[in-house]
Amino acid sequence: MFVQALAAAQTAIGAHLSAQLAAFGDDRVAQGMRYATDGGKRLRGFLVLETARLFDVAQAQALFSASAVECVHAYSLVHDDLPCMDDDGLRRGQPTVHVRWDEATAVLAGDALQTLAFELLGHPDAGDDAQRVALMRSLARASGAAGMVLGQAQDIAAESAGRALSLDEITALQRNKTGRLIEWPAEAGAILGRADAAPLTAYARAIGLAFQIADDLLDVEGDAETAGKALRKDAEAGKATFVSHLGVDGAKARAAVLVIEAKDALAPYGEKAQVLRGLADYIIARDR
Repeated sequence: MFVQALAAAQTAIGAHLSAQLAAFGDDRVAQGMRYATDGGKRLRGFLVLETARLFDVAQAQALFSASAVECVHAYSLVHDDLPCMDDDGLRRGQPTVHVRWDEATAVLAGDALQTLAFELLGHPDAGDDAQRVALMRSLARASGAAGMVLGQAQDIAAESAGRALSLDEITALQRNKTGRLIEWPAEAGAILGRADAAPLTAYARAIGLAFQIADDLLDVEGDAETAGKALRKDAEAGKATFVSHLGVDGAKARAAVLVIEAKDALAPYGEKAQVLRGLADYIIARDR
């Protein structure tokens, strides 16, 4: 059920993004925008569609929020790969945007994707006035200086200081850097459904942390060709991670507990949330 639902969502989100991006023509920035949003797991957009489905929100409406968070996620990766950040040359098995074109194109393509996200949330078909304002305000907070950008800054500061972070510090950093853009899609579904977001926030917070633990495990145990990106970078840099603190077995055990917590949070939705339970299992079983 989960695999089929994810594949259908990937197709729908890809088609919606393509239609929106077609309006920008074919200059270097537009090419970079399409390149950056092509492929990937689309888990964040999928999470919007599935949580909205809990409340019988039409997919045509939810797709605007799903595409918006995929744009923000893609922009964050484009900028994160830049030489001034993580300096990565490979993403999803392909050259990163600044390698494929140049750094200026990567910066501008990322900027344009970020602004497109809010244009999509402002579309009349994305929701009523109150919903659109709530979606834009909450995504700005989740992705900006109180969310993802804060997490990036915390990560850079830790590397610059040359100090290994404690487990509590890593948890707080990763909730900002990775977790907030996993929490937002779940909350977006509740906004679209005019429902209490608390159970979905608890679910997303648990899978967000499990997602990062799985990433740390992939960096140690994964295959670079399958993952489509460079691995072993954390260990080579002497960076503190969940694996360095907990060990491989301890990290796996912690991720498994988080998956149980996530599933428990879905109890109010009964069988309707079965696909979301499948997502929680996938988070720690994936190989990329």
